[in-house]
Formats: sequence, structure tokens, C-alpha cells
Amino acid sequence: MAHPYLVGAPQPKIFAHRGFVPREARGQIVENTRAAFRAAVAAGAEYVETDVHLTRDGVVVCFHDEDLTRVAGDPRTIASLTRAELAAVMTDKGGLVTLEDALAEFPNTRFNIDVKAAAAAEQTGWIVAGAADRVLLTSFSDRARTRALAAARDRGARAATSPGKRGIMALLGALATRSPWVIDRALAGVDALQIPVKSGPVRVLTERLVLHAHRNGVEVHVWTVNNPLDMRVLMKFGVDGVVTDRTDLAVAELR
Repeated sequence: MAHPYLVGAPQPKIFAHRGFVPREARGQIVENTRAAFRAAVAAGAEYVETDVHLTRDGVVVCFHDEDLTRVAGDPRTIASLTRAELAAVMTDKGGLVTLEDALAEFPNTRFNIDVKAAAAAEQTGWIVAGAADRVLLTSFSDRARTRALAAARDRGARAATSPGKRGIMALLGALATRSPWVIDRALAGVDALQIPVKSGPVRVLTERLVLHAHRNGVEVHVWTVNNPLDMRVLMKFGVDGVVTDRTDLAVAELR
């Protein structure tokens, strides 16, 4: 049975990658901020993809990088700052959002949460437990992902999930065996595969991957897709959703 996170949303699914920064707002707001999330929802995204880190005082915040260099020209790490210090830096960049605030302020939005910092895993799971029907937990680190899922389960909740890098590599290896049993085992326990088309020279998205995923009730979401032509090609592949920086173009093309 499909997880509620995947049920009832328009198809194909549109995931606003770190929220949405409209062209006219560039230089005024940045990704993963309150303003970016609001812009994503206003543009028509049902899903918002975000990343989480842990501040020095133990607050889970929506942030992609481990430091402020790229978004604020500040070399300090997220882990070295308190929530208040980080909020002060982000005041004129769209506004800092904690994970708890994001879930509360956008009650009709489904969140795709990438656990970037292992230190944030358990607390992320505790926070999302109250909204697990509209949350998917993932991470490049399968260890961090499973820790977050376990923390949510400890509070009686099951969030949806997509495997990390090791899980995807295991699936590609399973597909190479052409053994249905091995492939089914590699797909067990996940709700979606969130993948790039390619990883370096390795082709990740294939018709066989989509076929076996769907046979196991697993959706396929592809990142990061910003060209409408590429979106159309992916729909012919049968993918279930796209992660995009251009929510506006995705809505115009896919809705």
C-alpha cells in the first residue's frame, strides 16, 4: 500500500528544489528560506525539497551547505552558530526556517527532507513524527537516513523514504544480475527512488529500473531537471516526478 506522502497529489509530482527563487527575486532571497518556500507554494508546487543541518544549540534548520560561504560569503559553519546567530545572517536573504517551523507554517505542503548532517538525524525523525504522512526522509548517507526513520518510528510514525547512495548502488548491482528476487530485495522498504539520470559515466535512470520499481510499488523521481524538454522526455520514461529549480516552468509544462 502506497505511503500517504505519495497519494492524492497531481501527477507527475513537482518537487521544488530547496524551495523556489523566482528570477525577479534573485539577489534578494536565497534557497531553503521562508521566502523560497512561500514562492514554491505560490508557484504551484505540492512538494518542497529541503535539506537539514543542526545548529550549535541543537535546532534543526533548513539549509543545504555545511557553511555560509556560498549563500552569505561567511565561512562559519552551521554547526558553529546558534539559531539566533544564523537567523540574523539570513534576515535579509529570505528568512531562516527551522524544520519544525516549516512543517507548521506550510501545513498543506509535503516535504522531501534530505538529512545532510548526521548529527541532525535523530532530532529530524522526532520532529517529523507528528507530520509523517506528508514527509519523505532521505540522505546520501543511508546510515543517517535509517537513524532518522528509526527516531520517527520510536514515536509511532512511519515517514516515507528514498534510499541513499549505497542503496542506489545496491539496486544498480541487483538490476545487473537480472534476478527478480535480488531486485525485489533491493527495493524492499523504500517508497521512492530519487535519482539523477546519470552519476558520472554511470547511467542510473533506465527503463528496467522504472519497470521494476513500479512492479514493487516504488515511485521514481528524477533530479535536478530544469529544462521543459527534458521533463517531457522523462515523462515518456514513465517517471513519477521531477525535482526542479524551476517550479514555474515545471508547473507550466506538467500541469
